[in-house]
Amino acid sequence: MNLQPIRGRARTGLPALLLGAALLFTTACSGGGGGKSGSGGDDAGGGGKTGTEASTAVVTVKPDDGAKEVATSGVLKISSTGGKLTTVTVADTKGNQVEGKVADDGASWEPARHLASATEYKVHAVAKDEAGRESAKDTTFTTLTPTNTFVGHYTPEDGATVGVGMPVSINFTRGITNPEAVEKAITVTAEPSVPVEGHWFGNDRLDFRPENYWAAGTKVTVKIALDGVEGRPGVYGKQTRTVTFTIGRSQVSTVDAGTKQMQVVRDGQVLKNVPITAGAPSTTTYNGQMVISEKYKVTRMNGATVGFGGEYDIPDVPHAMRLSNSGTFVHGNYWAASSTFGSENVSHGCVGLRDARGGGDGNQPAAWFFNESLIGDVVIVKNSKDKQIAPENGLNGWNMEWSEWIK
Repeated sequence: MNLQPIRGRARTGLPALLLGAALLFTTACSGGGGGKSGSGGDDAGGGGKTGTEASTAVVTVKPDDGAKEVATSGVLKISSTGGKLTTVTVADTKGNQVEGKVADDGASWEPARHLASATEYKVHAVAKDEAGRESAKDTTFTTLTPTNTFVGHYTPEDGATVGVGMPVSINFTRGITNPEAVEKAITVTAEPSVPVEGHWFGNDRLDFRPENYWAAGTKVTVKIALDGVEGRPGVYGKQTRTVTFTIGRSQVSTVDAGTKQMQVVRDGQVLKNVPITAGAPSTTTYNGQMVISEKYKVTRMNGATVGFGGEYDIPDVPHAMRLSNSGTFVHGNYWAASSTFGSENVSHGCVGLRDARGGGDGNQPAAWFFNESLIGDVVIVKNSKDKQIAPENGLNGWNMEWSEWIK
C-alpha cells in the first residue's frame, strides 16, 4: 500500500477509514509481535537459517578477470575455500577445453598442460559448501603473444607408409633449454599399442621409437602441441599438428662387408641375395643398423661435400638411398667393373650395387633394390673394419641400447 501525503491545509483529524488503513499498514510491515514468521519456520528468534543464505564456498581464479599477456604456464590456478570444487571448465573461444584435474580434497584445480599463446580463455568454476549450496565464478583472460617462436620439422611425413625402422624425428629451429616441457607437449602412440619413448640428441633434436622395430601394419599417431610451450627463455612454440603414418611390410637387409653380399629379408623370408661392394680398406663402411632416410632416383656425388676433397665427383649416380647424415648411401654403381660386385670393396664408404648410368635399366640389381625399398627400411652392415655408426648420424637410434635410450 502506498500512502501519499495529504496536501493543502492542515487537518485536525483523519477519517476513520483512512486511520484504519494506516494502522493496518503499520501492523503488517512492523515485523513485531510474538507470532512465528512465515519464512522463519521454527526459528522463533529470527536469527537462524532462512534457506536463502549465501554459500560459504568461495572460488578464486588466477589470473584475474580481464588479465592480458598471461604466461602460458604456471599462472592459471583455480581454488576454493569453504567448500569443494565440483565443476571447472576452461576453454578458448572455439570451445577447445583445457584438460585439468580437481585435487582429491576438492580445494584446487590446475591444467594438465600449458596454454596456447595469443588465446582468449573463459573460466567457469563452481564450488559447493557442506550444506550443498553452490558458488560460481566466471572470468576471462588472454595469454601472451610471443615475439620469438620456434617450430619442429618432423619426419616421416603425414600419411606416409614407411619401413619398420622409421623413428619419429623432430628437429627444432631453436636450441631447447627446457626439454621436459617440449617433450611433454609431443605424444607418440601406436596401434596396436607399444611403449614409445623419446630421446634427445643435443638440444635441437628429439627422436621417438619403441624398444624394437615397429611391427608391420602398425598405425602411428604423433600429436605436436607446441603452441605456447616456452622452449627457452622468451622463445615459445608456435605449432599444433597431428601426424599419422603407417608401418608397411617388414624389410631388413643385411650387408656383410666380409662376404660382399647383401641379403634382403621381407616378413621373415629371404627375398634375394645381392652382390655388393662396400668401403675400401682406407675408406671403410660404418657397421651398425641404418635406416633409409631419403631416396633419389638419380643424383650427383661429390667428395667435397662429405670431407673427401676432390677425390671424386660422379654425375648421374642412380638409385641412391641415404643411410647417414655424413654421406653413407646404398646406391647404384655404373663405373666399377661388373666383376667387382661380390668380390672387392672399392667404395668411399657407401654400399654399391651394379647399375646403369642414370638408372635407366630396370633389370639391374640396384634398380630392383630401389624399387623394393621404403624410406624407413633397415640396412644392417656387419663385418666391416670400421666402428659402429653413431646413433645421431642419420635416423640410426637403433644403435643405442634401450636402457640408454630411455635415460
